[in-house]
Amino acid sequence: MGEQIIKLHHLRPAEGSKKKAVRVGRGESGRRGKTAGRGTKGQKARSNTRLGFEGGQMPMARRIPKMKGFRNPFRVTYNVVNLDVLAQFPAGSEVTPDTLKERGLVHHKGLVKVLGNGDLDHALDVRADAFSKSAAAKIRAAGGTAEVVGGDVNEAAAPPAAASPTEEAAPVETADAADDETTGDS
Repeated sequence: MGEQIIKLHHLRPAEGSKKKAVRVGRGESGRRGKTAGRGTKGQKARSNTRLGFEGGQMPMARRIPKMKGFRNPFRVTYNVVNLDVLAQFPAGSEVTPDTLKERGLVHHKGLVKVLGNGDLDHALDVRADAFSKSAAAKIRAAGGTAEVVGGDVNEAAAPPAAASPTEEAAPVETADAADDETTGDS
């Protein structure tokens, strides 16, 4: 009988960790009766003040200027690069957000968007997080490629897709025609 099994009813808080709360305001004869240790009168002797009350000085909710609108937490900001900046890259080179950051052309944080200001006279393979329509068109006109990082082609950067003449629309069957076939009425 060397080991004793500990059960839930054996558990107790550590000695001195639990202390009984002092019951104030319970009769005038005790030490903390009547005013309950709060002294005589005044705001500190009363019950709590309202939320945001700062003792009569102008509260923070009224001190701070009220600006119109709000700050969108989901806003996406881009580091922009124009085509005239990309023109300094040699012909046939691959331009990525990392190469732009290495050369100090964009900030190290954030996404990169290519805008169409300026002209491009040689082909470049450009990869970025977004392209404007004019930038994508000018890069493709110069013989280069505009690829959105992440694989998905941005709608703004993609050339307009023409409908192929081989794809014809399937005939649409109306509800009245379907009812005529099932009932046999002509």
